[in-house]
Amino acid sequence: MSTPVTPVNRLRPRRSCLAVPGSNPRFLEKAQGLPADQVFLDLEDACAPLAKPEARHTIVKFLNEGDWTGKTRVVRVNDWTTEWTYRDVVTVVEGAGQNLDCIMLPKVQTADQVVALDLLLTQIEKTMGFEVGKIGIEAQIENARGLNNVNAIAEASPRTETIIFGPADFMASINMKSLVVGEQPPGYGADAYHYILMKILMAARANDLQAIDGPYLQIRNVDGYREVAKRAAALGFDGKWVLHPGQVEASNEIFSPSQEDFDHAEMILDAYEWCTSEAGGKKGSAMLGDEMIDEASRKMALVISGKGRAAGMQRTTTFEAPEA
Repeated sequence: MSTPVTPVNRLRPRRSCLAVPGSNPRFLEKAQGLPADQVFLDLEDACAPLAKPEARHTIVKFLNEGDWTGKTRVVRVNDWTTEWTYRDVVTVVEGAGQNLDCIMLPKVQTADQVVALDLLLTQIEKTMGFEVGKIGIEAQIENARGLNNVNAIAEASPRTETIIFGPADFMASINMKSLVVGEQPPGYGADAYHYILMKILMAARANDLQAIDGPYLQIRNVDGYREVAKRAAALGFDGKWVLHPGQVEASNEIFSPSQEDFDHAEMILDAYEWCTSEAGGKKGSAMLGDEMIDEASRKMALVISGKGRAAGMQRTTTFEAPEA
């Protein structure tokens, strides 16, 4: 496996991850102007088999010539069980590796599949003179075997940045009784996805990775999208796929902290820094209004603050040290 020569920011903003068919130039053009944190150009399900070879070159063109400012640039290749994967990776990375942040690998079932992609990326980077280790990997979990192996998958490569839940294929793989992707199956009173999402989240967090929820296919039902997205956000997921421009704003909002929570987190960080300083009496805990804060409070505040800062939020409050 490769080791990055220089540190790479693996925790990029991914509140909204926009899927764009790699074979559709009109959609590729439009995606550049949408406020999604991440855009992934798709060579897998969104491309018909006969369209895949040409789509590779279309993606290279748009990565090199398009304006993706402020966006994480990702290409989803086909999975290793197909005949297309190696050529997807070679064509895209050789052609546009300097303008690419990550490769998304779908239907990951074992750690070896991540290692294989890591090794192939390393070979291409060395051949092309690119920085070794710069291109990240996003691993998509889409069946029962992949979920059972998710811990090993998450730790298989230092390139890995995210673990993604792929609900449609997953629902089919376990024979879930539902045709509405992301919605609860009829006849089950609890949350049918809770175990799946938590297992992915634990594997991600244990390896300092991001956890991303997959798509909601009823693209015009924004209220339905919001409900499903809120479930993942409440657990601690970092973002969710969007399949339609109408879902982008909802995803950015749901996976960002509220202004009130962001301000409060920033105040906790300032107050804790002050109370542990010489001027603040070198205390391990202190009061912020009616709330006691300590090191655990600081860690929780860092999470909210980090999400807010990544979203470009600005605080509206100022900390003032209490008078002695």
